[in-house]
Amino acid sequence: MKPRVVYSPKYEANYGEHAFSTRKFRLAADACRAFSEIVEPVEPSPEDLLLVHSSDWVEKLLSGVLSPADSVRLELPFSTEIARAHRLAAGGTLLASRHALELGVGLHAGGGAHHAFRDHGEGYCAVNDIAYAIIKLRAEGMIERAAVVDLDVHQGNGTASIFEKDPDTFTFSMHQYGIYPESRRRSSLDVELAPGTGDAEYCGKLRRGLEAVMSFKPELVIYQAGVDIWERDQLGGLAVTERGVLDRDMAVYETCILHRVPVAVTLGGGYGPTPEDTARLHAATLRLFAR
Repeated sequence: MKPRVVYSPKYEANYGEHAFSTRKFRLAADACRAFSEIVEPVEPSPEDLLLVHSSDWVEKLLSGVLSPADSVRLELPFSTEIARAHRLAAGGTLLASRHALELGVGLHAGGGAHHAFRDHGEGYCAVNDIAYAIIKLRAEGMIERAAVVDLDVHQGNGTASIFEKDPDTFTFSMHQYGIYPESRRRSSLDVELAPGTGDAEYCGKLRRGLEAVMSFKPELVIYQAGVDIWERDQLGGLAVTERGVLDRDMAVYETCILHRVPVAVTLGGGYGPTPEDTARLHAATLRLFAR
């Protein structure tokens, strides 16, 4: 059976002239068609969204209408189309997590919206799909202990906030300091990297962080595999090569396989010179985990 990659064409919403290109989702999914089966998610019900978000924010997510202050904080030209794309992505991470529990690995050509808080969105993230998948699976009795491995170049402040007082979820964020977000929340483990950090230092610190994650003994890992750590990313400032990005992915893969912990992959951020560059790196991540 071919590996399954979760994706919906509706992820490609119109953001206009924007730093975040949703075209990367389609390009990454298309690159996976040769080795995987593409399966589409369904969006969460309003009741399910309330598991992770406040009633006021859910109402806005369903209507697609935000206040001016909400729009500024989210940094997106919000609309019903964009709201639907973000809700669907939450369903996508849940489905990929179900695949992970079934097969050991789940793949999502989308998701990773780690800046979304319970009561608002930030930094292009409206629905925290990572938190939603964990909380929904826990509500169903599928898991108890979970971990988030967030390797985007930006700290996962929304995810850290949502799980701040949750003893059954370990949040690990390794990110560059001195860049977005200005307002950070404490993860279970935060590792901050200096601008210009390269492959060897990056992977050394990552392996130590992964040891801490595994000592927590999670029953599921959700991996936020942002490729904005790449040296040519336009919003990051690290010096991780394309080979280094793959080495990072391999470290996460091998650690989860060694410890027999199911892992669901989400794409997260990526702002390369072109959407094609970003999608190439995302597709390489998905291909590695599909082995």
